[in-house]
Amino acid sequence: MVVLTVAPEISLSDEPVTIRVSSLKPSQLVTLMTSLTDEKGVKFLSRAFYRADENGDVDLQKAASLGGNYTGVEPMGLFWSLKPEKPFHRLMKREVMETPFYVKVEVFDKYVLMENPEVEAAAAVTLERWFRSPGVRRIPIREGRVRGALFLPPGDGPFPGVIDMFGGAGGLIEFRSSLLASRGFAALALAYFAYEDLPIFVKKIELEYFEEAAEILQKHPKVMKGGVGVIGVSLGATIALAMITFLKQISAVVCISGWNQHFGLLRYKEYKNSGLPYVPENIRITDAGVVDAFHTFGDLADQAYPDCILPVERARGQILFIVGEKDQNIACKACTEMTIQRMQKHGRSNYRMLSYPGAGHLIEPPWSPFCLVSWSRMYDAPVLWGGEGSSHARTQVEAWKESLDFLQHHVGKCGQSEGQWDWCYWGLTGSSDCLSHGYLPEASGDHRLHIGL
Repeated sequence: MVVLTVAPEISLSDEPVTIRVSSLKPSQLVTLMTSLTDEKGVKFLSRAFYRADENGDVDLQKAASLGGNYTGVEPMGLFWSLKPEKPFHRLMKREVMETPFYVKVEVFDKYVLMENPEVEAAAAVTLERWFRSPGVRRIPIREGRVRGALFLPPGDGPFPGVIDMFGGAGGLIEFRSSLLASRGFAALALAYFAYEDLPIFVKKIELEYFEEAAEILQKHPKVMKGGVGVIGVSLGATIALAMITFLKQISAVVCISGWNQHFGLLRYKEYKNSGLPYVPENIRITDAGVVDAFHTFGDLADQAYPDCILPVERARGQILFIVGEKDQNIACKACTEMTIQRMQKHGRSNYRMLSYPGAGHLIEPPWSPFCLVSWSRMYDAPVLWGGEGSSHARTQVEAWKESLDFLQHHVGKCGQSEGQWDWCYWGLTGSSDCLSHGYLPEASGDHRLHIGL
């Protein structure tokens, strides 16, 4: 009898599992398959083909897939390579407190390309992949203009506070905030359009709204004083940069696939940013009918648009830039490098950049399925995000760890000036996929230690 062992069977979604098949014949061909159905009823499926070793075992920690949705040694390949049956559908957990994703893992003792109800699995295990740990609480936020949900870890605290924002998908997206709370942060999932009574579309960004959210989080009795952090992706990352540039409440920002030029009107008190020109006629449509928007924005380096650029050199807190070099939505790496050059020109060193050669635009928590293309609210069409499956999956693991470490170290330390940080060693990721640029101020003077590959 074929034995399928998957452990743990109940876990957080950002944790790995081990998969092993035993009691096979030596060199026997098997198919491993994972599947889940999301809250909208869309099914996701992944499969890979393996041959047993001389002992009749397949251990995904060391066995290589011969084909299927991925090849090579990929212990979590059956998770990050999940693909939707409905084209261009993005997997996103919506209800995070009461239900997990139920992931079915099956092994077939032969080659099986597609699901077939007439073909019975040799063994199967159903996993629970949760987005919050026991004891995490969710508190709806509807205070003043602010709309969102606050996730608190178990215990008395106080906890480091983090505002969590996504990009053009709109609405209230909570799965990363609940995971942050599971890792010890008081995380505010913040909506800023297409939710309740907020505007349907982003026509302008009034930074006072985000300042109000930061005040609400900072004043919560279970949140550490001394500044809150922000983590954002895409447009949410760009807003995060604006927040750390202008708002005194922000002590640290993780900017994932963001940029330092706004494409819409940004306002904060007397400051007004006009926005980089948008060139819709430069949209390209692929043979598969997918929107390639990479060329639709004005030249990021064009000196004719100085008022489009955020003065990030004003930021007193710490910034972690995370970019994918295969981003096919916007040239985030080039934009980030220009931002860093601007900061260096003004003598600033309160930043670190992580650049991942195989990663695309949508860098999410670990083991989230690699999303090359998904439907966009902005274009009302599928949009190309970029990236390469295996490299992007490794990026998500490394970037998540780096983000958690960064926020834990810097949130709540807004009052510290440059040259007065605690000594820390950022370290290297140990992966050839990652290029890391970091600076650590010494206790005195202007000398800087450069750490990089």
